Amino acid sequence: MRQEIIVSTAVGEQLSRIFAQHGVRKPLLVLDAAFPFLATKEEYLSLPLPYVIFDTFTPNPLYEEVAAGVAVFRKHHCDAILAIGGGSAIDVAKCIKLYSGLDETRLYLEQEYRANDVLLLAIPTTAGTGSESTRYAVIYYQGEKQSVTHESIVPRYALLDWRNLVTLPLYQKKCTMLDAFCQSIESCWSVHRTAESQTHARAALDLILDNMDAYLDNRDDANRNVLIAANLAGRAINLAQTTAAHAMSYRITSLYAVPHGRAAFICLPFVWEYMWQVVDHEAGAGGEAGGGAGTGQLRALFSDLARHLRSSDVPQAIRFIHELDERLFATDRLRFDRNDIPQLVASVNPTRLRNNPIPLSEDVLTELYRAIVQKYS
Repeated sequence: MRQEIIVSTAVGEQLSRIFAQHGVRKPLLVLDAAFPFLATKEEYLSLPLPYVIFDTFTPNPLYEEVAAGVAVFRKHHCDAILAIGGGSAIDVAKCIKLYSGLDETRLYLEQEYRANDVLLLAIPTTAGTGSESTRYAVIYYQGEKQSVTHESIVPRYALLDWRNLVTLPLYQKKCTMLDAFCQSIESCWSVHRTAESQTHARAALDLILDNMDAYLDNRDDANRNVLIAANLAGRAINLAQTTAAHAMSYRITSLYAVPHGRAAFICLPFVWEYMWQVVDHEAGAGGEAGGGAGTGQLRALFSDLARHLRSSDVPQAIRFIHELDERLFATDRLRFDRNDIPQLVASVNPTRLRNNPIPLSEDVLTELYRAIVQKYS
């Protein structure tokens, strides 16, 4: 079943239409902590049918919290789920949908996932994760990150209402936008890239670059365009997946409380610079780069990405990313500790690294983290 993406500020009307069309009697509303601050909240709560609210989960949702949401869904005999919030709220809603058809007496994470007919809708309130259009969700069990993946958890409807970005704090606007930026670039060079994922990613990059300053100034047209860009980036990684920059970012987030989007953006230029050096060296030697892609193909791909970043070549594009980080966070001084490098290296998921077009060994990861720590120390 294909997802329907609706870009509109008449969300109340759209919800009423969709619920009537699908014969929904009682939806579960999954709301995050930012919901009370939305200017749109009264409109979203003015539904023409009874509903139940579930909002007792943390920003990094725990398995136990999701299980509690499943219990609420079952207790009140809900027949649809509407997620309104950032990536965490949408991830919680996805897992509630997925787990609602499983055996509640057993650990959901250990059961075989299967599709069900529970209607899932998502209204993102940040422009970054693109979770409203992906088959992925992240929750935590016994302190460990759990990646939940299933085609059936892609919301049937994604409603993009740019009014929700008006009240988003500026720092969060920056960090979530950079998540979409990284997703776009990484999906372009992922070994799983497709023509469709690259089309989505390039369109997202163009929208972000064209609207960045106006978006940070909170202009309606730019909010709309960056929200669409974030959705496009989500659709791109749903096909291609992320790569090394994301894989390297997670422990930076947990160790230093750096928001996910910024952590990935910090890693991105260091990863790209290393890959460009490998490709440049292999090209000079007449050889092939790793990951199954020829040197010429990767050089062309990287050069095309540089052009999308309005740069004359790859080194200039990498400098642009460094300079953008310094411009956006001029007053934000991060402090990383070189003693944490072994822990950072050990945290990188090798499965995610396999999406990278150039292999990264443990020694390479060590050098990359060393360069990152040197810049932010």
